[in-house]
Amino acid sequence: DGPSLRARLDEAPLAIDEVIEIGSRVATALHELHRQHLVHLDVKPSNIVFRADGTAVMVDFGLSHHDRLPDLLDEEFSLPMGTGPYISPEQVQYVRDDPRSDLFALGVMLYHFTTGQRPFGSPVTVRGLRRRLYVDPIPPRALRADCPPWLQEVILKCLEVKAERRWQSGAQLALALQDPTQVPLTARAQRAHVSNAFQRLKRWFFAIGAEPQTSPLEGVTSQVMRSPIVMAAVDVDQASGELLDRLRETVRRIVVTEPGARLACVSVMKTARIGMDELVDAAGQSVHVKQLVGLKHWARPISKQLNLEDGRLTFHVLEAPDAATAIVEFAARNQVDQIVMGARGNSTLRRYLGSVSSQVVAQADCTVTVVRA
Repeated sequence: DGPSLRARLDEAPLAIDEVIEIGSRVATALHELHRQHLVHLDVKPSNIVFRADGTAVMVDFGLSHHDRLPDLLDEEFSLPMGTGPYISPEQVQYVRDDPRSDLFALGVMLYHFTTGQRPFGSPVTVRGLRRRLYVDPIPPRALRADCPPWLQEVILKCLEVKAERRWQSGAQLALALQDPTQVPLTARAQRAHVSNAFQRLKRWFFAIGAEPQTSPLEGVTSQVMRSPIVMAAVDVDQASGELLDRLRETVRRIVVTEPGARLACVSVMKTARIGMDELVDAAGQSVHVKQLVGLKHWARPISKQLNLEDGRLTFHVLEAPDAATAIVEFAARNQVDQIVMGARGNSTLRRYLGSVSSQVVAQADCTVTVVRA
């Protein structure tokens, strides 16, 4: 019910803040689409509109693939289908059931909105489309000096040739865009030029023999389920050592079963509803920083055991007067698939304040696992 993003292309490059906002909202919309067993396969500005509340909505499903319906386009056509600038490498190879294809297209959009240029031009032949299998785009920072390194990291990760090297879900991409401090910077962030001739020749050699392939995934929903966001709500100040240990072990068992999972460790710093808050403790240390350090200390064994140093682990200290509400709102905003939290023990405090976990269970839209000591 609103204008499409098409008109914004003529105004590119856009302000960095606007690029981030567009990317976050579209990634969220794509994740909701993928959870409904659907891959759009023609993500581009003209197929995205915004509601009055700012929510992004996808339109024009003429090329889409649905897990639970016959794919007539796949049966009838022998050429890659999509819009030249946005088509993903796997679509060039006739794969139509991978939701990460939509994230590649979103990466093309973000690149264009950031730099004013298309990363792979506007090819109209199959030969031109296949160039993206072995020719990497000019790094955004080489075209726009004020592009933050973390944003280049996010965009180039979207544009990886191999789908398994991209963001694994729209929710994970949206979370990265909403909290840049949690984006791990790899060589992508510092890249200043395209690959040399030898590297391109090597990629071309492997790409030229690439045959149409069958997707290894069981379907759209399968990929989304393999890439959940797990939220560990940890009370680092009040929980007992035994409860913290059991909570950590429960989280570890959940994450180890899903190699594509992302773990968001969250703690709530209670603030006053009325009046001023004490930002430092008696020793003069920042309460926020102290809680963040405690959260990282709690998660360190999980990080080491599961090798989560690749950006799959993030930390968030929320400041709010009501812990349950803060947890539920964070989960909804970031499309969390499962919340794992500890139960407050039987005590006068629990009888007086009530159980945070019971409120979260009642209000959250996702699965909630409550751990007891």
